[in-house]
Amino acid sequence: MDENRVILKVAEAFPQDVGHGRARMDRFSRNKIGVSTGDIISISGKKETVAIVWRAMPEDEGKNLVRIAGLVRGNANVSLGDRVIIKKADVKPAEKLIMAPVISEYQKIQFGHGIENVVKKGMLGRPATKGDSVIIPGIALFGNSLPFRVANTVPKGIVQVTDETDVVVKEEPVKEAEIISKVTYEDIGGLKNELQKVREMIELPLKHPEMFDRLGIEPPKGVLLHGPPGTGKTLIAKAVANESGASFHSILGPEIVSKFYGQSEENLRKTFEEAQKTAPSIVFIDEIDSIAPKREEVSGEVERRIVAQLLTLMDGLKGRGKVIVIAATNRPDAVESALRRPG
Repeated sequence: MDENRVILKVAEAFPQDVGHGRARMDRFSRNKIGVSTGDIISISGKKETVAIVWRAMPEDEGKNLVRIAGLVRGNANVSLGDRVIIKKADVKPAEKLIMAPVISEYQKIQFGHGIENVVKKGMLGRPATKGDSVIIPGIALFGNSLPFRVANTVPKGIVQVTDETDVVVKEEPVKEAEIISKVTYEDIGGLKNELQKVREMIELPLKHPEMFDRLGIEPPKGVLLHGPPGTGKTLIAKAVANESGASFHSILGPEIVSKFYGQSEENLRKTFEEAQKTAPSIVFIDEIDSIAPKREEVSGEVERRIVAQLLTLMDGLKGRGKVIVIAATNRPDAVESALRRPG
């Protein structure tokens, strides 16, 4: 076994560590790879990223955990509970660092004079590697932190920003297709129990479908989230999709309805077909009560056909655990009972 590395289980970061690129490790793990607080490590999941070593809290000693925030998990392409390989990084001083904002390609942003100095100050002493997303303190867009992508570094590999580093900030955004969803579990507050239940029902089938095959049981095909508007239903769906590495397909209930005969059902079928192609996927249906009301209480033929089509699509999902439906409503009793039944 390689004595210069440790394999640790990924755990959620503490609120004070979010945005700082820290990795909290216990004393045994730090000693094994020869690092101390402030050193730079490489974290290898499905991808490799970097972080700054920080001491674990006393209650985490001996648990073989590494606590990293959602942005670092996204850079390593891992989720909570995954195992990562951690080694002391071979770091070089950065001669040049090229950064680009992570926004939609349809958005435009114009930075003021001196943005390079602000970015350099925020990155000073921090490690970077090409492709990583980072948060720069003091830079926000519409009140939210604005992530930047490390577009390139000179030299290649893992670098550390110093006073001599030449920082270049591009105004052209990273293409939307390359953007990692910014919603992580740390963005959701006050819903710890609800989030844990949703993770158990959705993350396990998406990441470990073989478990259900071995046990001879079928995983859940759908989850109904209900609660008043603004309580975090959509946020939970986006966070679970991002953290589990699933593609996210959204349907806004009222927008699916068309005046043309059969078009509403066709819109639903297209979304589910796309989800199958990009599986593992999460299909999120917002305001499901508007398109799937109780059939005995509606007089319109369109609503009846949409409910029937939705039931057919959910019952016919092949490759159980690869496509999961999350629906949201603030009127759960108004939703068709056949959609609310377990299984």
